Amino acid sequence: MGMTMTQKILAAHAGEKSVTAGQLIEAELNLALGNDITAPVAIKELEKAGGSVKHKERVALVMDHFTPNKDIKAACQVKCTREFAKRENIEHFYDVGRMGIEHALLPEQGLVGAGDCIIGADSHTCTYGALGAFSTGVGSTDLAAAMMTGKCWFRVPAAIRFQLNGSLPPFVTGKDLILHIIGMIGVDGALYKSMEFTGEGVSSLSMDDRFTVCNMAIEAGAKNGIFPVDEKTIAYMNGRFQRKPVIFTADDDADYERTIEIDLSALKPTVAFPHLPENTRTEWEELPVQQVVIGSCTNGRISDLRQAAEVLKGKTVAPHVRCIVIPATQETYLRAMSEGLLEIFVKAGAIVSTPTCGPCLGGHMGILADGERCVSTTNRNFVGRMGHITSEIYLASPYTAAASAVTGRLTAAQEVMQCK
Repeated sequence: MGMTMTQKILAAHAGEKSVTAGQLIEAELNLALGNDITAPVAIKELEKAGGSVKHKERVALVMDHFTPNKDIKAACQVKCTREFAKRENIEHFYDVGRMGIEHALLPEQGLVGAGDCIIGADSHTCTYGALGAFSTGVGSTDLAAAMMTGKCWFRVPAAIRFQLNGSLPPFVTGKDLILHIIGMIGVDGALYKSMEFTGEGVSSLSMDDRFTVCNMAIEAGAKNGIFPVDEKTIAYMNGRFQRKPVIFTADDDADYERTIEIDLSALKPTVAFPHLPENTRTEWEELPVQQVVIGSCTNGRISDLRQAAEVLKGKTVAPHVRCIVIPATQETYLRAMSEGLLEIFVKAGAIVSTPTCGPCLGGHMGILADGERCVSTTNRNFVGRMGHITSEIYLASPYTAAASAVTGRLTAAQEVMQCK
């Protein structure tokens, strides 16, 4: 029996000719990632074990969750990581002024690419599968061990194939695609599986669409999400990726637990209602909202900001709505500035934040009060995720979020753009 893309990458990094689903392996890593929440725990475990970083160039530490520091505890967390990075000569340390949201920053900086094996002490590390890499989230103790040894153990995942056909309609994005999938299979529908995306429809998806889809693979319980490497992937990596990409393709006789076909052209703007990403709808009754967040590791890239600006241009955010726009990285911020997007946001009555995870995890820059509703381009809408336990989060695309900011209620972009 042949191997899937993920299995081929893991076999190569484990020094094996082949691997099978369920097999336990130890794999050599290209990168181990930590942030200002998870890295301090890993650092303490590493120091407790009397260890040090084995491959300093294969560690990245990104201060993104509570930065600029929101309180004394956050400042101490970053200080711990900052001092460790200096002590261990970690080259890829990103603090205020250089940082961005980690899962947008690392691909942008060329630290991850095709054929890589990557772990991160953050569940959305699965984002890098968009580049044809195996990447997955781990705990802080695994990160500590990885920094000391350069390796990590894995149970080889089985795979589900998603056969994509056609292309997305106007105002429908990769966010709508992954919400559609999670709504269809559930938050445990791909538990410890590899979600592998194939088919002629892949070529119609932008790289940012693919990053969004892989980012939320974990919301279906998946070990990782992965796309094949094509011309768009290679174009993205050219002049950016710091190593030579290694391209793996699935065997024709690769073993998939099942294949799910999706007609991209039939998809509609999709929203995940509280309090699970699987609670998706394409139709809804009038629902007033008090806050809109456009950003995060899921939807804070330049194409996401362009989509929001397309809706907000010449319009005004509803008086009772707080609209918060968060560019994912400094480079994204500069591009948005040079394209005039920031002016569109401010003139519409939105605010623009420094790059940060911010409100996505209830950190800062937009915490919700009791009973408030937020339409957000983030990835999780659990109880109390963004603030008070009686608040509600509605996950949506940048188009839908921006349209909702204008009308003051949950609204698909088509409705606002028809009034243009």
